[in-house]
Amino acid sequence: MPRTLITTLGALAALFSVNIGGALAEEPKELFLYTWTNYYPPDLLNKFTQETGIKVTMDGYDSNETALAKLQAGGAGYDLVVPSDYMVKIMIQEGLLMEIDAPTLQNFKNVMPPHDNPPYDPGRKYSVPYMWGTAGFVYDSAKIKGGKLEESWKEFFEPRPELDGKIAVLNAEDEVYNAAAFYLGLDRCTEKTEDAKKILDLLLAQKPKVATYNSQGGIERTVSGEVTMHQSFSGMAHRIRTNLPTAVYVYPKEGTNLWVDNFVVPKDAPHPENAKVFLNWMMDPVNIALASNFVGYMNAIRGSIDHIDASLKDDPAVNMPKEYTDRLRPAVDCSAEARKLRDKVWVQLKK
Repeated sequence: MPRTLITTLGALAALFSVNIGGALAEEPKELFLYTWTNYYPPDLLNKFTQETGIKVTMDGYDSNETALAKLQAGGAGYDLVVPSDYMVKIMIQEGLLMEIDAPTLQNFKNVMPPHDNPPYDPGRKYSVPYMWGTAGFVYDSAKIKGGKLEESWKEFFEPRPELDGKIAVLNAEDEVYNAAAFYLGLDRCTEKTEDAKKILDLLLAQKPKVATYNSQGGIERTVSGEVTMHQSFSGMAHRIRTNLPTAVYVYPKEGTNLWVDNFVVPKDAPHPENAKVFLNWMMDPVNIALASNFVGYMNAIRGSIDHIDASLKDDPAVNMPKEYTDRLRPAVDCSAEARKLRDKVWVQLKK
């Protein structure tokens, strides 16, 4: 074969295998994102499409367990999912994720420690960080006698009479179980049946006073006055406070979850190269800051603070006061036996 023809064929082969805006030419310019409801700004998706030509379709879920079940059932054609730290490890162990080797992406250099090498995904082989925050509870101080509650899970699990039927609990197995364990002074990864029973008894005693177990619509539910107290993530509390100045976010003294949500790519994702384009794009300080400003959480990207709204920087629900540092409880990897106990408690509670 003439050298010129070989060169021409090589060039054509390269043309059809190079990244165009980071996405392989043979992949249709589309992407399917599965994330927590109301957890990603639609306008930012439009910006991504304008800059890359990749159209994004977004669906929502209300818990890590819902997302896990979806992937276990085949993933429904999603390219990106946004599980929390502990769930990333579970998905890795179950072989549900594709290795993306995040450090090879150009913008990974912007990821700040310790988020660049977390224990649930050493070396970031499978995930890229999105947002991080805490999980406590928020209440409307204007509807509380005396205007202030103790900074304790006691106010949530053993509420005052005026809060009967005015409490909302997240529909999040891990958050509810862990909070109860913190309050009772028990190991959240306990393998002891008697400990799990104590947690269940506490939750069942609280249940008649609960208006709903729901992770969706919590901002509107609290602002409208439908409930006075809501178990809450820090960013959710920030968005409540924006519309309800009398709202107070509590870091319970017994302990509060410190969590990190992450982008992952399901093993059967139809557009994995487009997903990598999106991940790299989201590690740009300006883009991730726009997401933080929308959801009310801090992110793990260096330089984004320069583009964060002052209202976020000044809100103690988001920018936690240093005196609460010892109340933080980072994610831990519970054993399979501990998770089974937690699952049984949740099933009994939701009957």
